[in-house]
Amino acid sequence: MVTLKEIAEECGVSVSTVSNVLNGRNKSSQETTDRVMKVVRERGYEPNPLAQGLRSQRTKLIGIIAEDIAQFTTPAIVEGIMKNLEGRGYSTIVSNLRLYARWSDTWYGNEEEYQSVLRPVLQRMLLMHVDGIIYIAGHARLIHCFPKNFKTPAVMTYGFASNPDVPSIVLDDEDAAYTITRYLIEHGHRDIAVIGGMPDNMHTRKRLLGYQRALFEANILYNTELIRFANWDKQGGYEEIRALEGKKFSAVFCMCDRIAGGVYQYLYEKGLRAGEDLSVAGFDNQDISEYFTPGLTTMQLPLLEIGAMATDRLTDQIENPKPVPPHQEIPIRCALIEYRKYPNKNSPNA
Repeated sequence: MVTLKEIAEECGVSVSTVSNVLNGRNKSSQETTDRVMKVVRERGYEPNPLAQGLRSQRTKLIGIIAEDIAQFTTPAIVEGIMKNLEGRGYSTIVSNLRLYARWSDTWYGNEEEYQSVLRPVLQRMLLMHVDGIIYIAGHARLIHCFPKNFKTPAVMTYGFASNPDVPSIVLDDEDAAYTITRYLIEHGHRDIAVIGGMPDNMHTRKRLLGYQRALFEANILYNTELIRFANWDKQGGYEEIRALEGKKFSAVFCMCDRIAGGVYQYLYEKGLRAGEDLSVAGFDNQDISEYFTPGLTTMQLPLLEIGAMATDRLTDQIENPKPVPPHQEIPIRCALIEYRKYPNKNSPNA
């Protein structure tokens, strides 16, 4: 790669003159300017953005740390970040911790394992002088990612930063669960079962609160016998809908679309049909939901919006440095995706 010094030597001018021409601070003659630009084009000179950034104390480089790029929520958040950075002059570098690929779901409570993977990544990004870092969690929980007095601007997405100076951009899980439960109630259901994730999961807890609020407002008693907890997968949904046999309910709110897939399988094996014999509501609007027969009413996660909001908050910190309000949590609302071809008016395939 050709250097600034080589360009200067070929043009017979100083390095500072070439630098001034390239940065629009030129006081040389038009002849000198034209000669420098001709050589720059012919030699294919490209300025080093890192070196430029170090001189200006800005690199225009944003670090993105993903807990696992294969998590279905992560690619859309990354897309939201990159799309929102277009036109702002920022570049990105993505680091994939591969936590789920390494340890499945066994790493959640092992802070030592987690930090052993995270620390080197943070150190590398700081050595690259990134202007800021966006962290993408695989699921919502309190995350000890950025230590106290962390000097580099940072934002947490899809999780909650333990550092109170780091804003957290998260799903509004409670509002979303309230919305879809209210939707079921408005379609005539009063006995609504729930199959959630594991009970200590933050998504589960917040979605259960939204479900309870919708019942309360409709004067429907909360029935603990209709609440089941499972792994976030098809098998969990299948096992827990089977565990509800003999209970009285006309609809089931599944806290993810994969769980709903297990309910669909159970109904199929029983010779029953979603939307006719039991209304089924999902959550996430994953790609699989559009292949269910009949289709599934579910909640769409605002993943692109989360990524965009994260970049807004991060670039604001970078370009307008000021104290961030402590414990700043920014919830982003989900959207109801309604399946409209109901077998009967009171039984949406929700």
